[in-house]
Amino acid sequence: MTVRVVLAEDGVLLREGLTGLLDRFGLPVVASVGDAPALIDAVAEHAPDLVVTDIRMPPQMSDDGLRAALELRRITPGLPVVALSQYVERSYASALLDSDGGRGVGYLLKDRVADVEEFVSVLRGVAAGDTVIDPSVVKQLLRRPPADPVAKLSAREREVLASMATGLSNAAIARALHVSEAAVGKHVGNILAKLGLPPDDESNRRVLAVLAYLRRPSTSLT
Repeated sequence: MTVRVVLAEDGVLLREGLTGLLDRFGLPVVASVGDAPALIDAVAEHAPDLVVTDIRMPPQMSDDGLRAALELRRITPGLPVVALSQYVERSYASALLDSDGGRGVGYLLKDRVADVEEFVSVLRGVAAGDTVIDPSVVKQLLRRPPADPVAKLSAREREVLASMATGLSNAAIARALHVSEAAVGKHVGNILAKLGLPPDDESNRRVLAVLAYLRRPSTSLT
């Protein structure tokens, strides 16, 4: 069975090598791209049977490929996707594996692909609706710590929240961090929103935010 593939890989040599390999095994690559936005555009244009994507790629060289895969699965439910990477990105891996009931999805580590025919068989299986997860990925996901809402905050927002925990006012925080009071107010608003605190009395929301910070096992005010 011919499986038409859109391939996303920012490494030129690897992208060309994979394109030739897949073509040779009857998985023609209808588009090969080097960044996440181009991946989304290529899928919209070619409607492939399978997407094979790296995880860390431009434009941000973070988990752009994995987030693009999630977006593609949202736009086109049932679109088979294989994430191929050197890393386990826990933040989005679970969401990818949970998407659309977990059917037609794979997460493979590049360094553990040792047999070409087995690799091609995995791709065909995912295209047919199978779910294939590298054992190392499974181990990482099982070790995942409980969700920490404070982890959603930026470094500066955590600084502001830590200052709030010591009882400082917005004005005092602004002086301590050498920023404007308006900037602190904006950070506080972002903190409350990211922690999912409902609109209520402002002082009460600040207390709840501080409690979320103090519940973290590693938190220390000294």
